[in-house]
Amino acid sequence: MKVLKFGGTSVASAKNIKLVRNIVAARARKEQLFVVVSAFSQVTNKLQSVVDDSVNNNKAALKTLEQIKKQHYEAAEELLSKREATAVKKSLDASLGNIEKIIEGVGIIGEMTPRINDRVMSLGERLSSAIIGAYFNKEFATDLINPGDYIHTDSHFGTANVNYKVTYDNIAKAKFPKKSVILSPGFMAHDVEGNITTLGRGGSDFSAAIFARGLMAEELEIWTDVDGMMTADPRIVRSAKVIENISYEDAMELSHFGAKVVYPPTIQPALQKGIPIRIKNTFNPDAPGTQITDEAEKNGTTVQGLTSITNVVLVNLKGPGMVGIPSMSQRLFKSFAEKNINIILITQASSEHTISIVISENEANTAAASVRREFKQEIEQGRIDPLEIEKDLVIVALVGSNMQHQVGVSGKMFSTLGANGVNIKAIAQGSSERNISTVIEARDLKKALNSLHEDFFLSERKRLNLFIAGVGNVGGEFLSQLKKQAPILLDKEHIDIRVVGLANSKKMAFNDEGIKLNNWRRSLDAGKPMKMVNFIGELKQLNLRNSIFIDNTATDEVPKYYEEILTASISVVTPNKVAAASAYENYLKIKQTALRYRSQFLFETNVGAGLPVISTLNDLVKSGDKVTAIEAVLSGSLNFIFNNYDGSRPFTEVVKQAQEEGYTEPDPRIDLSGLDVKRKLLILMREAGLIAELEDIIGKQFLSEKAFKARDVSSFYNVLTKEEDAILARFEKANKKGNKLKFVARYKNGKATTELVEVAPDHPFFNLEGKDNIVLYYTSRYAEQPLIVKGAGAGAAVTASGIFADVIRVAHS
Repeated sequence: MKVLKFGGTSVASAKNIKLVRNIVAARARKEQLFVVVSAFSQVTNKLQSVVDDSVNNNKAALKTLEQIKKQHYEAAEELLSKREATAVKKSLDASLGNIEKIIEGVGIIGEMTPRINDRVMSLGERLSSAIIGAYFNKEFATDLINPGDYIHTDSHFGTANVNYKVTYDNIAKAKFPKKSVILSPGFMAHDVEGNITTLGRGGSDFSAAIFARGLMAEELEIWTDVDGMMTADPRIVRSAKVIENISYEDAMELSHFGAKVVYPPTIQPALQKGIPIRIKNTFNPDAPGTQITDEAEKNGTTVQGLTSITNVVLVNLKGPGMVGIPSMSQRLFKSFAEKNINIILITQASSEHTISIVISENEANTAAASVRREFKQEIEQGRIDPLEIEKDLVIVALVGSNMQHQVGVSGKMFSTLGANGVNIKAIAQGSSERNISTVIEARDLKKALNSLHEDFFLSERKRLNLFIAGVGNVGGEFLSQLKKQAPILLDKEHIDIRVVGLANSKKMAFNDEGIKLNNWRRSLDAGKPMKMVNFIGELKQLNLRNSIFIDNTATDEVPKYYEEILTASISVVTPNKVAAASAYENYLKIKQTALRYRSQFLFETNVGAGLPVISTLNDLVKSGDKVTAIEAVLSGSLNFIFNNYDGSRPFTEVVKQAQEEGYTEPDPRIDLSGLDVKRKLLILMREAGLIAELEDIIGKQFLSEKAFKARDVSSFYNVLTKEEDAILARFEKANKKGNKLKFVARYKNGKATTELVEVAPDHPFFNLEGKDNIVLYYTSRYAEQPLIVKGAGAGAAVTASGIFADVIRVAHS
């Protein structure tokens, strides 16, 4: 025999009940079945309203009861013939009539006793089973039984305790017809006096488990509205997977911590006799579901599931007066027990200075009053600190029997949470190592569950959430490259990159599931007005795991937010040189903030666009090498200009060409002034370990001060035209010697300069073409022949590829 239990969603409507009928009919042809059904969906909640209203708002209670009557009448009329429905409704009227009289009586005397409460609350299962039994009988023989004839309990109404010996004896002695489907309402039982009792939360599951144990069933099937127990809550973690096999103990742990597919009491009777439990989906009956057995513990994975408990508070009792006093814990627990407060989690420092206890949020005030009363004298004397209660918390737990055989599980858990900026308030791990629980802030729940699930269940895949400010030449090119490369990265590297925030100077748009890259401009145009403070606020509010902020702007406004972003454990990737070339104190603070909050501040594209200039330097320094000198051509735009200027056409035209092709800033004076090169050299000096400021670099300009002080770009070009002769003279002088003009940055012996110089044919810079950059590192190891990094150093495409490389570095960190 198999026992099948169908929950409230499975019997929520006539349509659903037809699905249940199909499942039972197909199985009943092959084997004997014992079926347990819950109340129709939401009926138990409505009955609770009836109970709550019956004393003070009798009319409301009776009105709700009328709604329940209508709901069941409609189901009977849709499922049964007119004659059958009339007979069933007559039976329903009798049950409902009794309850109406009870409610009227309660309203008169002003008291709802626990015994009457159970009688009312059991009505849902009695009504549903009557309709379902009549419907089943149309197709196959069905015997509707009263579970109270078999399941006997004490008189602790609401959560009655089962007398297992008497109950199992009753079930074993029962003579159930072998050619019929046995149908029983769940949730309810009888005490020794024949009063209806209820079995508490998940009572219908529990009823089915009791019958399965008493009948020594081949299997207990719990039919619900999901495909089985999941590795995490699919409403929060969309990548959650069905657990195919799980042990009884692990299933109980997951159930206790919020996985309400099956309730903890359900498992114990089946565990005692090794009866397999299978979770099945009424709406997808062909899915294999989850099987709960002993064997799963031997063959299961390290971590079986990830779960959480919400709406909890952390109660902290601490003080010097607790140290070495044996009775402190006993008194604390007694103060909770006296108020029937359930303790969910306990942790105590080995110094005995602090005890932290997690309880349900709705019990916080009662608990606080009880504890303060118990320790009033110690608090007044200052031996114990005033009680602390931290709210807006949740518990996140890893569950798995095999964690006890695996080193590093807790370390991986804490590392993952830390890397995503999730602060752990308390930790608890039993000696069995079956459960590792952490208390965190409620706002971090989604991020914590998703990051942990990714690391423990989808280790081959990592999702990155990008927030991008700036979609001009570089930003637009980056999005174009990402659109093309994202599917390849997902397939080959298992990196799932999504743009969830996007902004230009006017608009900003967000989508936590990812902005479609084939029409991102449309999404941005339809976005909200852009304000940087609001963009950062939304970034932090979304609180997504593995987040990266990409600053593609050239302004000095956006870098002001870097520290705030990094403090939220969000990495920053940028080609913007403002931060790294700002005051040394600020540069150092940003880098230290990234280190402290386990985020990353990556700016490879600050120097050399997509060239590995900074990463190569970092590798040298980290390996213990010492930089003694740097010589470089660091401006792709200036190199382009002087490579294309040969005296045959005006210098002004060459500069305009560079601007039109995107090699210079919109205002080319930024490039021609050498300020950009000074910033780049400063960044390299700092990354080499030097404490330096921009003022420490001597910059020699090759244009007049008048050119740089021109009113606007147009005026600048007018001045530049008048300086053609001076520039031409420098070019011809170099050309006569067979040399070329290059704008060079140098650092050596504590001196740093940037200037336009002549380079001879034997110099590495001589044949530098187009917009290429080149950096020569002289170090202790590369003393005579420098380490050379060379390649394209300007342009949207190579800069975007450098940003892309930094994003991948974050992914692999």
